[in-house]
Amino acid sequence: MELLHTILNYLTEIAILLFEFIGVGILVFAGLRGIWDCLHHSPRTRLHLAKGMSLGLEFKLGSEILRTVVVREFTELLIVAGIIILRAALTFLIHWEIKNEEEAQVDTTSGKKSSPLVQKVKKALQESEEGASEPKEL
Repeated sequence: MELLHTILNYLTEIAILLFEFIGVGILVFAGLRGIWDCLHHSPRTRLHLAKGMSLGLEFKLGSEILRTVVVREFTELLIVAGIIILRAALTFLIHWEIKNEEEAQVDTTSGKKSSPLVQKVKKALQESEEGASEPKEL
């Protein structure tokens, strides 16, 4: 039984290191790509950077979840849980930013899709222009 426990610990530690390494690699690559896009004035710089950060954080979050397998004390579990909550919150915020950035990109490039706020503003502007061109009756 002790042998299985030892094997599980080794496999888990290797998987944690692998996920951490992949996550860091993705974050570094996304940062370098972000610098490249910024230097070339790409309008999708923020979107590419946010997507890379999101993917890197997903791998880091996976490593933290695996870390719960080898936790031995309750205080370690609390620390790991706190890290998981913080990384999940960051991932959620980055996904929200990606969604908003994609909507803004689609709106500025094709004009087909826009956010509800942009649609309301456009509608209000159209109504005010129509109201100003037509004489009002009293």
